[in-house]
Amino acid sequence: MAREKGCALFVGRRGLENWGLRSVLVLNQNYEPLNVCNEKRAIVLVNRGKAEVLEHGNGVLRSPTQIVRRPSVIRLVQMIRRPRLKPRLTRKEILLRDNFTCQYCGVRNRDLLTIDHVVPRHRGGRHSWDNLVCACRACNHRKGGKTLDESKLDLRRTPFQPKVTTYYILKQYALSYGTQAGWANYLMMEAGAGE
Repeated sequence: MAREKGCALFVGRRGLENWGLRSVLVLNQNYEPLNVCNEKRAIVLVNRGKAEVLEHGNGVLRSPTQIVRRPSVIRLVQMIRRPRLKPRLTRKEILLRDNFTCQYCGVRNRDLLTIDHVVPRHRGGRHSWDNLVCACRACNHRKGGKTLDESKLDLRRTPFQPKVTTYYILKQYALSYGTQAGWANYLMMEAGAGE
């Protein structure tokens, strides 16, 4: 069995994912959302005096020596300064920027969306934020290797590089995994987004 120094919670052979650990929202000293971690990491931070619990979840975590209420939201004791992040140019990021919507016809379907170069690469178009958009398969096939004028298609919105904010990062997490009810007081989004 593995044991993290300073923590009385053990992880068995099945690992964390099978141990039933939930997500915990981590806030900076000024209550700005920083990140999401698992319960084990949150309890280690609290036990070492680096964080305090603001909200508790349902239930308890048990170890051989103690019983701890499940944390839901923790706040760091010291301010953490993070450098501004730049979004990575990936398919997932483009889908999130365009809100899973075809930029030519407006269809919203996560399964049928592709990535399209507004100016085709063989015509000098770059692989960059301002040249990539979400497109449904039908519009992408219709456009093919043509320009917008040749294909007679119009963009609903000009492509842009998104700014990475804490809300942007946590929105991705909420869309993928959902949020817990106690997080709504600390986030600028509705509780349960993405569920």
